Amino acid sequence: MKSRLNNSIFVVFLCLFTSSLAFGHGYKLGDLDIRHPWARATPSGAEVAGGYMEIFNAGSASDRLISINVPGVHMAAVHEMAVVDGIMKMRPLAQGLEIKSGETIILKPGSFHVMMMGLSKPLIAGETLAGTLHFEKAGSIDVEFKIEAMGGEPASQHNHTAVPAN
Repeated sequence: MKSRLNNSIFVVFLCLFTSSLAFGHGYKLGDLDIRHPWARATPSGAEVAGGYMEIFNAGSASDRLISINVPGVHMAAVHEMAVVDGIMKMRPLAQGLEIKSGETIILKPGSFHVMMMGLSKPLIAGETLAGTLHFEKAGSIDVEFKIEAMGGEPASQHNHTAVPAN
């Protein structure tokens, strides 16, 4: 009886552990917590896509996302989208994106985002897209952008489990 109970507890623990790995999609780099990098699926022939995520800085000093590399993409850069005098404008952030101490920066549609230009192939829902984020102080980390369906849900709807950088 005790052996059965121990086996049952082990099975429940294993299920909980593996499900948290399957649903968690976050990364840890020093004081930075990068939560659920994602992008929307693109139609065939599309040459641009947006990448999104949340970045929390638990440190005592600001850091800055300065560049992004994405294999199979001609160019990736941090962009800002804003409405100025009733006109939607988008521009690259030449100095990168500052993440102040104790703050969370949200890259989302219609705001800050990773602009990926020159896609070598369409982004397909359910797949992932590898990338490397480069920070001014924390260094670099490899991440995977989870490809959501067109019109996919925002990052705030996902479970975020940080995975430490190697």
